[in-house]
Amino acid sequence: MSAVLDAAALLAHPRNGGLRIVAGSTADEWTGVEVATGADDLPATDTSALAILTTPPPATSWQQDALVRRVRDRGYRALALPRADVLGQGTRTLADRLGLVVFDTEEPLALAKACWKLVEGRDALTLGYVRHVAQSIEYHASGLLDLLRHLSASVGHGIALVDSTGVVLEAGGSLAASVHAAIDFGPWLDTVATPDGAAASVSIDSPSRAGLRLAFFDVGLSAAQLSALAVAAEVAMPAVAARILIDEVADVNDAAVASGLLRDFVEQRDGRDPELEQRMFDRGWRTTGFHVAFRVIGRTRVDTFQLLRLVTRELASRPGTFHAATSGRGITAWASFPAPPSPEQVEELAVVIRELHVSVRRAFNVATGVGSLQSGSAGLVATIDEATDAARIAASRSAAGWFVRIDTLGLEQLLLSWTENDTFVPAARSLLGPLLDRAPELLETLTSYLDHESGIAATADALRLHRNTVSTRIARASELLSLDLSDSEVRLAVHLACRALLRSTTSASGRRHRG
Repeated sequence: MSAVLDAAALLAHPRNGGLRIVAGSTADEWTGVEVATGADDLPATDTSALAILTTPPPATSWQQDALVRRVRDRGYRALALPRADVLGQGTRTLADRLGLVVFDTEEPLALAKACWKLVEGRDALTLGYVRHVAQSIEYHASGLLDLLRHLSASVGHGIALVDSTGVVLEAGGSLAASVHAAIDFGPWLDTVATPDGAAASVSIDSPSRAGLRLAFFDVGLSAAQLSALAVAAEVAMPAVAARILIDEVADVNDAAVASGLLRDFVEQRDGRDPELEQRMFDRGWRTTGFHVAFRVIGRTRVDTFQLLRLVTRELASRPGTFHAATSGRGITAWASFPAPPSPEQVEELAVVIRELHVSVRRAFNVATGVGSLQSGSAGLVATIDEATDAARIAASRSAAGWFVRIDTLGLEQLLLSWTENDTFVPAARSLLGPLLDRAPELLETLTSYLDHESGIAATADALRLHRNTVSTRIARASELLSLDLSDSEVRLAVHLACRALLRSTTSASGRRHRG
């Protein structure tokens, strides 16, 4: 061989015969490679070359010193041989003084093959990577992360899904921030090299995840390796894109199931449904213990599934036990404690939720409401109700950063508590009288509409009506009440009144049933 071979690139090669440095520095490169049985079989050279010996070093220290001197005297700048770890400290110091880098290798012939691929057999290097990618694609992965892990293990380098904001998912190592910052997200293929590492990336053809790239990365990669890994990334990309689509379909279905489960749980109120509780238990949702709910809603139209994905990812990086599901035009989530948390723990949780809110607002125009600490199954429903009310108030509270805790409210908290008191019911009946007297079906639709945060589609699904029917009824209700439901304060007042009448009717029905 007679081409430049970089030491760092050789160490980064996944099949380098288990190469490991014993003495000297890796900041070196060689212009040739020779393979021989022993030092006496090496030809003399006047180039900066690497010598690979297939036999281990002698046992005695003076013979080891002699081996190092003989290799260096023949003109070599680096030596790799099996069992080099038996070299004594004196021999290693001698090698350093002579300027000879010494490596240990478990498989000298595999090392020689890796050298050949790096300097002269670049097509073979590329084909090797592609072959390992092809083998990984045949693997039946259980998910996207499992596929990435298998690709990384097969190719021998780190792999990551990245977008312009950062690393989405990675396996086999951690992509350096400087490498990510150097990636150009414009072209189809891109290769970058920095002092902290290098990467070859390709744009992922995914209609649902624009701006996503698949990158193979490592430290010390040569230009030949980056070029080969770029081809490997192109080959791997369709399988990764398909896996993303499969997982997204599964995630969307799972989100729909979770949303339905949460809706059924909230709607049962104080009732008990063993089958429903078992479904919640199977999902990992616990109704026992102590809970604090929070609600994240879109102040404008948002993709609730993408919002759920972001909220879930943010919660995963924070301490605590959290659950989240889509609900209406937002996300309902809660933290659970097996034992009563201290006031300090509740405040720490509030800080975590506020940090989450700030982080989510960078991507979505949302408002967040936080309920109070409640216990048990009924308490979970209560704190979810509180979080929903708080989020509705937060949506018009720019001064509060679109973030409201129900237990720190003043007048609004008093109004909410009045809905559970009989003194509020006459006022509610007066406000909603035109619907009670003339169009009770409009009251039912209006209540559901406000419960679903003014979502026409969600209301239509809940009542099993056509969307046009819901729109017509809401417009008619607004006309009969002579109220502007686009005003957030008006909506809050009407919703409080609807809830007061609902609870009053439910309580009266319960009394009649018990009587």
